[in-house]
Amino acid sequence: MTKKYCFDTSGVSNPLETMPEDIHKTLWAHFAAFVLSDYIAVTPEIYDEMCHCQGGIGQLLINSKSSVVLEVGNDWDWPTYIGHIKRMQVDHRHCISEFTGGSAKTICLNDITIIALAKTMNVPVVSMEHMVKEDGQTPKRKIPNICRAEGVEHLTFSDFLRRERLSF
Repeated sequence: MTKKYCFDTSGVSNPLETMPEDIHKTLWAHFAAFVLSDYIAVTPEIYDEMCHCQGGIGQLLINSKSSVVLEVGNDWDWPTYIGHIKRMQVDHRHCISEFTGGSAKTICLNDITIIALAKTMNVPVVSMEHMVKEDGQTPKRKIPNICRAEGVEHLTFSDFLRRERLSF
C-alpha cells in the first residue's frame, strides 16, 4: 500500500474555498495526481464529509472511493486501527464533542478516526485546523492537539505542498 497522507475534510475543503480550481488549475491537477496515485487515505466517515466538496476535485474524490477509503475488513492493518479508535475514545473522552454535549468547538469522533488511521499507517494527517491552547480549564481540542498527544504528525495543506516540493 502506497498511502502517504491521511486527509481530514478541512485539508481539502478549506483550500478549495481559498484557492478555487478555476484559478489554481495546476495546484489541483497535482492534488488529483496524488489521489489517482493511491497516496491519500481517508476513513469512511471522512469520505462521507468529503463527498460535499464541489467541483472537479469533489467529483474525483467521489469517483475514487475504492482507492481512498480504507474499509474495516479489507487488506490492511484494520485490527490495529480498531484498537487505536477504542483506546483514543477512552483516552480523549473528555474532549470529544459527542461525549461532552455536542460542542462544535472541539474534536469529534470523525476526527478521531482519521487520526487513528494515520497512527496505524504511520503517515501525517493533513487538516486546516490549528492547535488550541490547552489550559486545563476547557476540554477544547482540535486535530493538531490530538495528533501531538498521539505522536502523529500534523500538516496543513501548505505544509503538504512544501513536503511534496510543489509550488505554483
